[in-house]
Amino acid sequence: MPSAGTATRRAVQVTALLAMLAFFAAQLVGALLPNVPLLITAAAAGLVLDLYLQHRDPGLLSLLGKIRFDVMVRQLLRDMLVLIGLLRLHDDGSLRGYVPVVIGLVLFYGAHLACQAAAILVRRTRTLPFVTRNVDTSGLRLNDAPPRLLARQHGRRLLRFAVPATAGLLASVGTDKPVWAVAGVGVAFLLAVGGLAFLATWLLPKKRVANERQALEWLDRWLAAYRPTVGMYFSGGTTSAYQANMWLSTLAALDGNPIIVLRERFMVQKIEATDVPIVCIPKVHHLMALEKSSIKMMLHPANSGKTSQVLRMPSIKHAFINHGESDKLSSCNPYSKAYDEIWVAGPAARERYQLADIGVEDKDVVEVGRPQLAPIKPYAGPPAGTYTTVLYAPTWEGWDGNPGNTSVMLAGENVVRALLADPSVRLLYKPHPMTGSVDPRAGLANERIQAMIHEANTRRSGARPGAEAAAELARRTVELDRLTTASFRESADELERMLLQGTPEAGRAATVEAATAAWEAAYWASLPEWEHQVITDARPALFACFNVADLLISDVSSVVSDWLISEKPYAVANTSGMDEEEFRVNFPTVSAATILTPEADGVPALLAAVRDPALDGLAAARAELKVQLLGPSDPPSLVRFNGAAQALCAKADERRARMDARAASDIPLQREAEKADAVG
Repeated sequence: MPSAGTATRRAVQVTALLAMLAFFAAQLVGALLPNVPLLITAAAAGLVLDLYLQHRDPGLLSLLGKIRFDVMVRQLLRDMLVLIGLLRLHDDGSLRGYVPVVIGLVLFYGAHLACQAAAILVRRTRTLPFVTRNVDTSGLRLNDAPPRLLARQHGRRLLRFAVPATAGLLASVGTDKPVWAVAGVGVAFLLAVGGLAFLATWLLPKKRVANERQALEWLDRWLAAYRPTVGMYFSGGTTSAYQANMWLSTLAALDGNPIIVLRERFMVQKIEATDVPIVCIPKVHHLMALEKSSIKMMLHPANSGKTSQVLRMPSIKHAFINHGESDKLSSCNPYSKAYDEIWVAGPAARERYQLADIGVEDKDVVEVGRPQLAPIKPYAGPPAGTYTTVLYAPTWEGWDGNPGNTSVMLAGENVVRALLADPSVRLLYKPHPMTGSVDPRAGLANERIQAMIHEANTRRSGARPGAEAAAELARRTVELDRLTTASFRESADELERMLLQGTPEAGRAATVEAATAAWEAAYWASLPEWEHQVITDARPALFACFNVADLLISDVSSVVSDWLISEKPYAVANTSGMDEEEFRVNFPTVSAATILTPEADGVPALLAAVRDPALDGLAAARAELKVQLLGPSDPPSLVRFNGAAQALCAKADERRARMDARAASDIPLQREAEKADAVG
């Protein structure tokens, strides 16, 4: 069932469409009667509504385009009905003064179509076969984009340029003076011609960027000069960028020259702040340029339909690093057989692949730990203050929509209700960003949980940090946004963003890291210690929540594995339908957890164990499970990860050497065969 907000929005949209149709009907009646006030009012109201919807809800108007009632048809009909009204008002045949108006309207719409054709040409010339970030693109002759009103918003352009024409026509209807219509149509025509002329300047040699051939040649030269060695390959949807973002710091710390290879153009701006060069290559035949480059290996944080396109390149070695490990079947996907190696955190994942029996050989599994867990602080004892901070971070329902994947639907409200019942608990609720994307029931449960938390806050009170804390957070937010968010003009297109996001300043990554730490400190300092929090934004990140929480409640997911690096207490909700013993056997990551039933009746005892270490009988099990899941602490995970990368790069070098030697040995044989053919 749609939420109340969604239903209200749909009702407003339907009302707006019906109002537009009603205005056209009223304008038709006003033109045929003729009724001057009705004609003027309906035409003006229809134009204003069209302009408003073009600005606020263009997606709604696209529905009209599907029934061939697009913006040009609507505006042309609007002007034609006004002309019909003028014809009906002058039955005596005194329309000679309006002949220039008709001619002007024809010229205006002709200029609009010409401007649309020029916009298409400009967009084509400004679409390169790739997109970059953190790369010096001066050799591509990039420049600022044309105004988006001219280049990409043909509906808004037509309506805004048509305002003088329609206004002039309506003024002539009201005054019976053709001069207003002539003047209005003339102004509209001049606007259209002026826009066309200005837009066409981007087709002149001075403003034209490199064509496809020149751009691809430039890319080859850049790859040869930069000489990347280790790449991260990523392809995904609009909400999946987190899968790549979690590996940015690790990739940047590797020896050699790292590079990020993307396949979707929109993903370039979804990758978080990094100094690593980013190259997005959407088409597979352009992607083949990487095979001739110096790239030795690719890291893959996720499987996708486009992964097979890069796996075709035998000169590049491929390692699957996943975007988190858990006991779910998705962590042992048969697709993993396609990679040269599978990098896992610890022995548990190695055993998981062997038990899954999906054809992955044990020799291809490499234990590298989880380098990105370094910022997570270790357990420092029971809660020292008044409140016990509990982080409830459930996962989402998964692509199969199995209710047992997430506790949100079957246990979430009970868990939150039990936590809110304890006056010494401070709850942090951070749901998975994809919650409800497959099963609407999960989305509705998520909304109810958030409503419960907000309502609970109304029953609490206490001291709040002073205004200086909020001011400090605002200052830190501005500083962090400045470092991590590129600001662009509204008219900026891909090429202008490439121009602005060139080679980053030296040391920017360290500056961003320091600014992020300062922002997190200011964020927590700005909140009352007694107030529950619903955290749905990207900030604070999950690991920042880990560091302030005394207890985690989650599901069978990578969140649990990552949390274990801290050795703090945790609980997992069992919504699988299994009994506790079977649940622990099937999901090893919960072996050191308190298991909660869907009724969440074990929450009071769980909180007591967190507050009193004497009641915590799972501390030793957590320490043991940490090593099993994440590997040893020495050598550090980043050292192991980097060593695995260098070893796989060496394998790529060995293969290339073998292929070069084989090719060299074949050359004499080929020459002898050519001589024999010549003699024959």
